[in-house]
Amino acid sequence: MSERSADTRRALLTAAEQVFTAAGYAEASVADVVARAGGSVGSLYHHFGGKADLYVALYEDFNARQETRSASAVLWLRAAGEQDPGQLFLAGARAYLLGCWTERGLAQLFHAGDGPPGFTVVARQRHRDWTRQNHSLLRAGADGEVDALVLVLTTVLSQAGHEVALRDDEAAATRLVEDVLGIVAKIVAG
Repeated sequence: MSERSADTRRALLTAAEQVFTAAGYAEASVADVVARAGGSVGSLYHHFGGKADLYVALYEDFNARQETRSASAVLWLRAAGEQDPGQLFLAGARAYLLGCWTERGLAQLFHAGDGPPGFTVVARQRHRDWTRQNHSLLRAGADGEVDALVLVLTTVLSQAGHEVALRDDEAAATRLVEDVLGIVAKIVAG
């Protein structure tokens, strides 16, 4: 992808974030996204195929940033000598939850249920992938079926991320993150 093409794609995603978080998916228009991006309808369809694909791309980009935050926190703690899977999991969970505050507009948008037709299938698959990653971390790379504990913890973190994003200020969001992690730590320590 050329630099110009990458810039156009970024501008469309930035504009889509602004339009979707302000209006919701159903009320957002392609024309509003294109106008805010300073592009053309043709460029949007070239890069994304349409409004639904743009929304999914925005979701995937958000989740990629969340994965990077969590993986970086885990890697940093491992480099500091921590090997306990529970502590590594908590580090990744903290990064995820704080990312929900940092990008609260998107976190709220994706939990609102106002996505394109078929989006719930994409979101469920993403949740399954995240659960498998958490299984590998908490079970120290073990193969096999994801157990109930990992499924419950992943689901709790997902919902907690939504609640963090809904807090009125950073202090309240941080308190909630720490409260959730305190409970999760007790469960993980078992």
